[in-house]
Amino acid sequence: VPATRVELTVSCRQLLDKDTFSKSDPLCVLYMQRPGSHQWQEFGRTEVIDNSLNPDFLHKFVLDYCFEERQNLRFDLYDVDSKSPDLSKHDFLGQAFCTLGEIVGSAGSRLEKPLTEASNVSPLSLIPFGENPGFLKTQCFGQNLETQCPHVPYWRNPRHEPPWPQCFTICHKTEVVRNTLNPVWAAFAIPVRALCNGDHDRAIKVEVYDWDRDGSHDFIGEFTTSYRELARGQSPFNVYEVVNPRKKMKKKKYLNSGTVTLLSFAVEAEHTFLDYIRGGTQLNFTVAIDFTASNGNPSQPTSLHYLSPFQLNAYSLALRAVGDIIQDYDSDKMFPALGFGAKVPPDGHVSHEFPLNGDASNPACHGIAGVLEAYQRSLRRVQLYGPTNFAPVVNHVARSAATVLDGSQYFVLLIITDGVISDMAQTKEAIVNVRPLCAADFPPALLPAMVELDGDDIRISSRGKGAERDIVQVPTSPMRCLGTPSQPTQQGLAREVLAEIPDQLLSYMKARGIKPPPIPPASPETPP
Repeated sequence: VPATRVELTVSCRQLLDKDTFSKSDPLCVLYMQRPGSHQWQEFGRTEVIDNSLNPDFLHKFVLDYCFEERQNLRFDLYDVDSKSPDLSKHDFLGQAFCTLGEIVGSAGSRLEKPLTEASNVSPLSLIPFGENPGFLKTQCFGQNLETQCPHVPYWRNPRHEPPWPQCFTICHKTEVVRNTLNPVWAAFAIPVRALCNGDHDRAIKVEVYDWDRDGSHDFIGEFTTSYRELARGQSPFNVYEVVNPRKKMKKKKYLNSGTVTLLSFAVEAEHTFLDYIRGGTQLNFTVAIDFTASNGNPSQPTSLHYLSPFQLNAYSLALRAVGDIIQDYDSDKMFPALGFGAKVPPDGHVSHEFPLNGDASNPACHGIAGVLEAYQRSLRRVQLYGPTNFAPVVNHVARSAATVLDGSQYFVLLIITDGVISDMAQTKEAIVNVRPLCAADFPPALLPAMVELDGDDIRISSRGKGAERDIVQVPTSPMRCLGTPSQPTQQGLAREVLAEIPDQLLSYMKARGIKPPPIPPASPETPP
């Protein structure tokens, strides 16, 4: 299930007037590209607005937002001349391209793009609204349920996938209440999205079982409801008969196997990753690249650092795959870029924290293209050496992150490497020490040997001190899989590297009690 869903509002100003005796009648068509595909597929259309060069479309585009994917969008504008759905029958007014990340990460939650392929430049405004369904907290009790053994209700929601339109998946199981016909189950909380995925009318099935120690629980009965019905709260509408369909078919006088009554219903707001981004939180992205000799001679095609005139090497592909996504969340597009494990000029000393642009006082490069250019220049001026030490670049980012503790920035360090880490103990200590101080994520790519740093299963520790949070993500994609420009491979890498960042940002903000700031005002809109 995607992290959240966003709703886009589209407006245009100063469109071309293609009509002779009146103004244009604009229509906006949204196209999307599926991951790994260059083909554009139509997603939806707005309504037609008659006689307007400055339309504010009422129709909203509702999209699933995935932070770890590059979601390319295209907006085409037409002047509608007839009722034909065939767009070739209408006058083309222009188009605009962007990513969904650009829109949600834009200042003031408003992105303005010029319409291209038009004889004049018309601004297209895109305003996202992210739903925040929050957590549902509820409690219920049973009456006159069959048998005096413990009871366990299973809450299930439907998975609408052909050919099983009513295939339900479990989303919550209560505790066992023993030896009573009238159990009162403890209140529980569940994300609204997990319960109904934002569809307030989606069927929710509740099953009640008689618990057995050997696991062969006896089915008592079931009932269905919906979020909308539950939202009525404690009332006669939320008293449900627990029915066993088999008994109902066999026994004419069968009514039910008891009842379940809703005791309480409340929805509490849950801050999302998108709330912080729309409130102005910036992702401060730093990249560190492995310049050790284990990568091979850069002049040889077998090297991961080989600069081919025909295609990007594995390091460049990894950087592009991740950088092209995360750059949408940094407004100034200035990215510090470091190298480690090389002998650097002028004296040839080994450095594990040198700026790729050659400027130690300001290692930031403009845009991902600037990082790539600095990386290629560095390859020509340094000597690949070793060992593979991470701690210096981790500490470099930690020092920067420690100066920003208000939640306005969240620091992300991407380490691209091929070799086995040489300073594991020092790196563990650096990661453990950074967590209580600042907001930072360290998703090193691309080596399974470093899975020890990933705290998904066991939190890392150093000198008896455990890590406060899991902020390291080690993808399983081997570096050499990126030796060819295969989009699915690059996108798979980006998903692995970035997938945990939203939850890690939220865990930091929650631990520090930092709430999303109000959405900053957008820049003044172009008047109609």
